[in-house]
Amino acid sequence: MNALFLAIGLIFSATSYAQDQYIDSVQTLRDDHFRELFDSEKQVLNDEEKQHIRSLDYFPIDISKKVKAKLTVKNGRPFQLPTSSGSFKSYRKYGHITFDWKGETVQLNIYQDIQLSTRKGFEEYLIIPFKDATSGKETYGAGRYLDFRMTDHKTVEVDFNLAYNPYCAYSHRYNCPIPPEENHLSVRIDAGEKTPVGQE
Repeated sequence: MNALFLAIGLIFSATSYAQDQYIDSVQTLRDDHFRELFDSEKQVLNDEEKQHIRSLDYFPIDISKKVKAKLTVKNGRPFQLPTSSGSFKSYRKYGHITFDWKGETVQLNIYQDIQLSTRKGFEEYLIIPFKDATSGKETYGAGRYLDFRMTDHKTVEVDFNLAYNPYCAYSHRYNCPIPPEENHLSVRIDAGEKTPVGQE
């Protein structure tokens, strides 16, 4: 076999293997999420709420939906973010990410839950709440979240396959931050979790 063709074949096999590993890792997270929701010991959902959800639904796992983004850190002052219960929670803006999504430049702001940041292990935990053109159609109407952590890197990977619903998508008992208008996107983020099957 030609050495060049052999080298190309090895690269393709390694790439294919890496993609398979990636898909398996995301699927494992999705399976874990399902088990957590329906775990009778953790009691995330009660028996009545479980009856209204036949299964969870997702966009197909697509490695191209893991994008490189420019991170700009601009620590803001605390502000009150509305929640699904009609109350407010204290957050501050950590900064924003800018990335290309299907030929369009998109910006999303990143926030820190001030109260949560006082708990051990959550000092660097951040969240990206957002709505997009799928919200209220294919995905939960109030929007979805992406987890994020503080970093010194100027370029970061943002994986929209990991976009997930807040607990409020499954139960009205939870109090979830509502994505602010500055994180409402006109593009379709066709990745991550959809509206649960069994709910409208």
